[in-house]
Amino acid sequence: MGKLDNKVAIITGAAGGIGAAAARMFAAEGAKVMLVDLDGDRLSALVRSIGEDKADHAVVNVADAEQVKGCIAQTVERFGGVDVALLNAGIEGKVARIQDQSDDDFDKVIAVNVRGVWLGLKYTMPEMVKRGGGSIVITASTAGIRAVPGISPYICSKHAVIGLMRSGAMEGAPSKIRVNTVNPSPIETAMIHRLEDSYNPDRGNRQPMAESTPLRRYGQPEEVARMMLFLASDDGSFCTGGVYMVDGGVSAGRS
Repeated sequence: MGKLDNKVAIITGAAGGIGAAAARMFAAEGAKVMLVDLDGDRLSALVRSIGEDKADHAVVNVADAEQVKGCIAQTVERFGGVDVALLNAGIEGKVARIQDQSDDDFDKVIAVNVRGVWLGLKYTMPEMVKRGGGSIVITASTAGIRAVPGISPYICSKHAVIGLMRSGAMEGAPSKIRVNTVNPSPIETAMIHRLEDSYNPDRGNRQPMAESTPLRRYGQPEEVARMMLFLASDDGSFCTGGVYMVDGGVSAGRS
C-alpha cells in the first residue's frame, strides 16, 4: 500500500524542481495529482512521465482567484475531491537593496508567494471539509525565519506564509485539516542557480550558498519532497501548525 492511496493532491509550482519531485513521489505513493504551474509544456511532459491515469495539469496563475477556483473545480471533476494541497509555487524576485527594489518588484513577489498561498488555503479548505479533513503543506524557506541582504520581498513573503500557515492550522483543526510549512535551505534547483548568478555573476564556483550550509552541499528536491510526503500522509497525522526545516543545519546557527 502507498502512503497516499485513494488521495487526491493539488501541487502548485509543479514544473519546478521541488514541485516535480513531489509530484512523482506523491503519485508513486498512490495519489492522483493535479499539477499546476504556468509552464504548460513542462506540466504536460510531467503528466506523461507519471501517467495520464494518475495525473492531470492546469496552467494557472496562482495569484488569480478565478483561475485558482477553476483549477480546484477541474480537480474535483477529474478526480472527485481534494485531500492534499501542496502550495509550492513561488518566485525569488530581483536581487537588490530595499531602496533599489521597485514597487512592482515587491508586488509581484507578494502576489505569487503570499496571495497565491492565501488563495490556495481559501479555496482548498472547503473541499477538504467535504472529505472529512485533509493536509495542506506550504513551501516556505529558511528565509521565513531569518534574513539575508538583497531579497527583501522574498524574505517578507516567506515570513508571511508562516503566519498564514498558523492561521490555517488554527481554523482548520476543527475540520481535521492540518496545515504546515516545509522550510528548505538552498536546494539544487533553477531558482538557486538564478540567485547564485545574481549574487556572484563573475564567480566561477556557483556554490557559495552551499558552502555556508553546515552540511556543505545543496539539498536535493527529493529530500524536500520526502518531508512533504510525511506531512501530507497519515505519518504526519498529529502534525499541524508546524515549521519543518529541511536545511542542512542552516537554522541551527540562528540566534
